[in-house]
Amino acid sequence: MTLNERITALEARLRAADAHLSVKRDALMARYTTLHLGGPADLLSSPDRPEQVQLLLRAAHELDVPVVIIGNGSNLLVKDGGIRGLVIRMCRDMQHIEVHGNRIRAQAGAMMSTLSMAAAEASLAGLTFASGIPGTVGGGVYMNAGAYGGEMSQVVILVEGFDMTGEAFSYTRGEMEFSHRHTRLMDENKLVTHVNFQLHPGKREELLSEMVDFNTRRAEKQPLTKFSAGSTFKRPANGYASALIDQCGLKGFAIGGAQVSEKHAGFCINNGGTAADFLALIAHVQRTVQDRFGIWLEPEVRILGEDAPVTKA
Repeated sequence: MTLNERITALEARLRAADAHLSVKRDALMARYTTLHLGGPADLLSSPDRPEQVQLLLRAAHELDVPVVIIGNGSNLLVKDGGIRGLVIRMCRDMQHIEVHGNRIRAQAGAMMSTLSMAAAEASLAGLTFASGIPGTVGGGVYMNAGAYGGEMSQVVILVEGFDMTGEAFSYTRGEMEFSHRHTRLMDENKLVTHVNFQLHPGKREELLSEMVDFNTRRAEKQPLTKFSAGSTFKRPANGYASALIDQCGLKGFAIGGAQVSEKHAGFCINNGGTAADFLALIAHVQRTVQDRFGIWLEPEVRILGEDAPVTKA
């Protein structure tokens, strides 16, 4: 069978297996990313329980259909040609959070901000840094998200999920191989369903005040009213990407509808452009910084999909 035939067979199998499972054909990915860019995914599903996740993975594996996992799409650039195969969106549909003493177990679809608030309300310290991160718990642990001196590696004790065949796994903190904005999950392409956190007692009012302070600082410095994918580049070994880009005079520089933010040079924003515009802007920034400082900036944004097909004029 061709890929299109296998995708059609997968859609039919999923609908027959679970009538309540959300399955969309040719879903425009621009609707599911904070950059508001991206062509269609052949199939998109938003499971609401682990059993559905396992069904999706096993069926796709059996039919040899490629699978891509996303969360809130807050650190994601999908190319204009879209994504072939099945996209599993772990966001908002699996968002249960349980507090047990100094520990929290959260489903991958819970928002980082919701998790941070739940911890503060339970007088548990260690997650205030996450209050303004616009992604999901699953996405956060997948890339070891962090801010203001905190990151997921400091508080995560166990990660649970499935590999691409639908087999369950669990990794302890030590087994996650955490590093700056990286974990083994990124290399192994595994799906997170639950994350377990070890926190410590704190004072509710102090924690809430700290969260307000972090979010105020974020709003003052970052272009939160613009479409973006957060920090576009990883922090280089020496210095900060935003400072290097600023020193190159690139604030406000644009290619098509993609622009380096005038408010924060570490953010590239979408002003009604295309994914191709954004990719061209990333490449221009990388070349410019490389030419001036000899430093190659690695994208922090996750780039998925394929380019739009070339059409004759």
